[in-house]
Amino acid sequence: MEANARWVATAAVAPVAWGTTYYVTRHYLPAGYPVWGAALRALPAGCLLLVLARTRPRGAWWWRSAVLGLLNTSVFFVLVYIAAQRLATSTASMVMALTPLVMTVTAWALVAQRPRAAHLAGGVTGLAGVVLMMWGRTGGTGTGGLIASVAAMLVSSVGFVLSQRWNSGAGVLATTAWQLSFGGVLLLAAAAVSEGAPPPMDTGALLAYGYLAVVATALAFLVWFAALRKLPAATVGLAGLLNPVTGVLLGTLLAAEGLTGRQLAGMALIVAGVLLGLPRAGAAPTPREPARPGDPSGRETAPAREG
Repeated sequence: MEANARWVATAAVAPVAWGTTYYVTRHYLPAGYPVWGAALRALPAGCLLLVLARTRPRGAWWWRSAVLGLLNTSVFFVLVYIAAQRLATSTASMVMALTPLVMTVTAWALVAQRPRAAHLAGGVTGLAGVVLMMWGRTGGTGTGGLIASVAAMLVSSVGFVLSQRWNSGAGVLATTAWQLSFGGVLLLAAAAVSEGAPPPMDTGALLAYGYLAVVATALAFLVWFAALRKLPAATVGLAGLLNPVTGVLLGTLLAAEGLTGRQLAGMALIVAGVLLGLPRAGAAPTPREPARPGDPSGRETAPAREG
């Protein structure tokens, strides 16, 4: 149980980092360049992890990396950028709070992880906490931003669960590097075609892109995927509820926004939801994809070198 709690704490690093992206994107990055914004976040992160991993895909990991890069990076980052520019953080947070429940159902369908009642209860409790915390906050609720936020939630849920299903045959550092790099290259090509030249950037924008690439992408995705190898997807998904908590606390620290009793009660419900999803002592390990004869990418006894 103690080891599980440590992995939940590790997974929590990712949503805390992601919770800062809305603020950074809205206040420091140029509007109107969603594809460039996504490319300049993903590709540097992928290159950094590639330098650390010092290995390239083998066998099935070529197409797997492309699929995961498309879902978890290319499409997801563009949708998040659009949502951040067009949608109030409160509304986006309430939409993304559905992620634990969606990941629970997706994991059941794709990797046969039957959800426990505690997972469902944790998801509902956390969702209630987010709604309570964000209810009544002002901001835009444009249709385009709402669609982008819902689509980002669905795409990322499928991508994260597929990452867990394909967790054999290569180390987490390598697989994270591959998918971010594949996704970043696709985004770079799409940005050049759809948006032309890169956006003009001042020092603040350059520093913001650096933060998003290193902390909110390279580090965040690495720990997230590492946790998905150790815990059920439903448990990791519940840790994602800390994303809006980070957003509210960031507003309190940087924008001098006060914390109300309702917000504090919502945060307490969110923490309770995360704790409800902790795996029971002695629970079965996360299912792994069975090895296929003749497919070295499916053998757990011959992982790719991570350096």
